[in-house]
Amino acid sequence: MESFLSLGLSQPLVDSIGTLGFKTPTLIQQKAIPSMLTEDRDLVGLAQTGTGKTAAFGLPLVELVNDSEKRIQALVLAPTRELCLQIQKELSLFGQHRKNLKIKAVYGGTDIGVQIRDLRRGAHIIAATPGRLRDLIRREVVDLEQLDFLVLDEADEMLNMGFKEELDDILQYTPEEKRTWLFSATMPAEVRRISRDYMVDPIEVEAGKQNEAHADIEHQFVITRASERLPVLKRFLDVEPNAYALVFCRTRRDTKELADQLMEAGYHADALHGDLNQIQRDRVMARFRQKQIQILVATDVAARGIDVQDLTHVFHFNLSEDLSFYKHRAGRTGRAGSKGVSLVLLHPKDMGLLKVLERRLGLRFSKVRIPTGEEICGQRLKYHFEQILEVEPTEEVGPYIPELMTWFSDMSKEDLVRHMASLSFSKLLDTYRNAPDLNVQRSDRRDRKEKRKLSGPTKRLFINIGYEDVEGKGGFLSFVCHHGKIPGSTIGKIDLQHKFAFFDVEDGAARKILQNMDGLQLNGRGIRVDESQPYPKKKDKKRKRRHKKSV
Repeated sequence: MESFLSLGLSQPLVDSIGTLGFKTPTLIQQKAIPSMLTEDRDLVGLAQTGTGKTAAFGLPLVELVNDSEKRIQALVLAPTRELCLQIQKELSLFGQHRKNLKIKAVYGGTDIGVQIRDLRRGAHIIAATPGRLRDLIRREVVDLEQLDFLVLDEADEMLNMGFKEELDDILQYTPEEKRTWLFSATMPAEVRRISRDYMVDPIEVEAGKQNEAHADIEHQFVITRASERLPVLKRFLDVEPNAYALVFCRTRRDTKELADQLMEAGYHADALHGDLNQIQRDRVMARFRQKQIQILVATDVAARGIDVQDLTHVFHFNLSEDLSFYKHRAGRTGRAGSKGVSLVLLHPKDMGLLKVLERRLGLRFSKVRIPTGEEICGQRLKYHFEQILEVEPTEEVGPYIPELMTWFSDMSKEDLVRHMASLSFSKLLDTYRNAPDLNVQRSDRRDRKEKRKLSGPTKRLFINIGYEDVEGKGGFLSFVCHHGKIPGSTIGKIDLQHKFAFFDVEDGAARKILQNMDGLQLNGRGIRVDESQPYPKKKDKKRKRRHKKSV
C-alpha cells in the first residue's frame, strides 16, 4: 500500500497531513504527486469530484513553494468563492509546519478593498475566482509575471460557468516559463483547447474513466408528479433519521420556497442561492458543516465547490436543464470512501432524460419505492429504541429509580414500550396514520382526464401567475395546492399563459383558495385570485362544401 512518504513528500509535510487524518493517498494523488514533485512538466489530471484533487495539487505546492521569497509563486484558479475558500483552508492546514508560508483567497461577493490590503501584506500562494482576479490584475495589485505554478481546478466547471474570456485574459499575464497543472472531471473540447494552447507536452494522469460517476454513490429515482414532490421528499427524509442531505432545485425562487416549506414543517433546513451575500452564505455553510442544518436546499451554481463530509443523500428535486450538472450534484455525497445516495424525483415525462443520463455517464439508475406511512413509523420507532439501548446509563439518575419503579410495578414490558412509543411518536403517527401510498402511478394522459372529472359544482378562477413564474403546469399545481391548502385532485382544466392562468376547481376548494391566498406575495408582487366566467363552449363548425359548377 502506498504511503504519502513514498510519493516523495517530506517528513514534516507528511506529519502535518497525518494530524488531519490523512493515512493513505487516493488514486489521483498516487498518480499525480510524484510527477509534480520531480518533473519540470505540465500535467493534466482527470478525476471526479471528491477523489482528493485538492491534496493532489496542494501538497506539491506546499512542498515546492519557497517561503523565503516575497512574491506570488503559485496561483490556483477555481470556479467559485466556496471552492477558493476551501482550497485556501486546506493548503493552510497542509502547510501548518511552515509558519512563514502565506496563502490567500480572493473572490467576488466581498469587499475588494479588504482583499487588496491583505494581498499587499504578501502572498506566496493565491486561490482565486477568475472575475475577481482579473479585476485585481487590472488594478495592478496582483503581479503574475514571476509565477512558477499555475493550477486550473475544475477547469470544465469554469468554462461551463462562462469564464472562458476571463481565463484567456488572465493566462496572458503569466510567464511562459511556468508549470501548469490542470484538473478536471471531464475533458470537453474547450478544456482540451486550453491544454493545447497554454500547456506544453503535458503528462496526463487519470483516476477512473472521465465520465464515470463515483463508485460509492447509489443512483436512484422515483416517479412522482410535480404536485407530490414535496410530500415524497418528506417521506424519504422521515424514513432516514440520520439523513444529512443536499437538495437541488433549478431556480433561486424554487430553492427559497422549498427551504421555507421544509422549515415550516419542522425540518432543520436552509437555502443557499445567488441572492445571498458572502456573510450570509458563510453563515449558512458554517451551520450546515456543524450539522445544525440537516437539509441544505441549493441551486447548481450556489453549490459549486461545496465539500462537506458525511453527506448521506443528494436529492434532485428536479433535473437540471444542463444534464452535465448531474455528476457534480451527485458527487457531493459518497466522498472519501463513504457511501451515498443520489435520488432523482422524476416526472413521468422526464424518463427520456434519465435514459440520456444513463447513456452519457455510463450509469445505471435503480427505481425505488416511496416509503409508506407504515414503513416510516416502523423505521423511526426501531431507530428510537435502538438509541435507548445504546445510551450509557448515568449514575446521577440512581436515587430516583426506586420511586420510578413503583410507578410501573403493575405494567408489563409491552405496555411500557407502548407508552414510550406513543409519547415520542404521537406527531409522526398522526401524520402518517392514514397516509396514502404515493407509489400508485398513473400515466399523464389518464391523470389529466381524471383531474377534469371533478365531483360536484365547479368554479373557474383567474390568477395573475403564469409560465414566467412557475415551472409549467406541474409547478402551477404545486404552487396553488401548497398555498391554497387543497389537494391536486380538486383542480381540473388549466389554461396557463405567460403571465396569468385560468383554471377549474371544485366549489369548496375554490373558497379555500380565495381565502388562503388572499394577501399572498410572490417575489414582491401581490398575487390576485378572482372568480371568472366558465369556459365558453366550442361552436360546431360545419364544413362548407364546395360545389363545382356544371359546365
